Amino acid sequence: MIARIARTLLLTQLGVAVLFCVFLAKVLAAPLWLAILASLLLVALFRAAITANSFFLTWPYRGKSSATPELSWSQIVRLFIGEFCATMVCSSWGMPFQRFERRIFTDTTTLPVLLIHGFGCNSGYWHWLSKALQQAHITHYAVDMEPVLGSIDAYSELVHQAVERLISESGQQQIVIVAHSMGGLAARAYLRDYGGARIAKVVSLGTPHHGTMIANFGIGINCGEMNWLGRAEEGTSSEWLKRLAATESDATRALIVSIWSHHDNIVSPQTSAHLPGATNIAVSGIGHVAMALDHDIQQQVIEEIKSAGQ
Repeated sequence: MIARIARTLLLTQLGVAVLFCVFLAKVLAAPLWLAILASLLLVALFRAAITANSFFLTWPYRGKSSATPELSWSQIVRLFIGEFCATMVCSSWGMPFQRFERRIFTDTTTLPVLLIHGFGCNSGYWHWLSKALQQAHITHYAVDMEPVLGSIDAYSELVHQAVERLISESGQQQIVIVAHSMGGLAARAYLRDYGGARIAKVVSLGTPHHGTMIANFGIGINCGEMNWLGRAEEGTSSEWLKRLAATESDATRALIVSIWSHHDNIVSPQTSAHLPGATNIAVSGIGHVAMALDHDIQQQVIEEIKSAGQ
């Protein structure tokens, strides 16, 4: 479904660009090369405005700690450009055209991996991390979580089916889960419902473990489940997140490695991604969508996967 939506949005943007190009060339008599350039720039500016809006919406609710590094203006520019480019390639190439189910390698001793995407995405989001995993000869499967606006509780069953399939087809007794954003909450819901016997480690990337205020602007049952109410200091998690946390033991939390960014533009307050009892790895200067596309984070994920096998 997400792939169809993404392709439809691409065609819509292309149609608007063509109409604007014709208007400039035919009505305003602009040179064709200038009309084409202006049309492409119009689409790029529209997409950049969407990325900028996520920063503006979350800025008043940002969560800072004593360890939060301050960014220079040049670092802020790099942060925005990196996130803009990540959203462009994911929404224009990864999610519309690069969905996949599995990449299998028989010449590896590393535990297999299940990839779980976040809200409004599909397995195509993992296209670039998948390339890194292929270079490391790590078997990995991906799951598409639908319905898109459904409950995270329902995703637990989808994760369970994917885990059992991966266990059966790989011949391993345990696997590693790598999850982005809401996918990390789906992984925790799976651990609540089915336990951690099958799971050696869960690596979450930019997961709003305590909720995010931007979910209040979204639609769907899942947005209501992962929202954060109030400012960073006096706010609180959703009732669903509170119930989820109440079911977790120290052993469950110990399975989780949370990699999160001090400057996440979707998880806000950003410290919501810090999960007590888990292994927390904070990075800076990286946006939400860009996390799984960042080379350093990809290598960190691969190291976590390999250490799980040991």
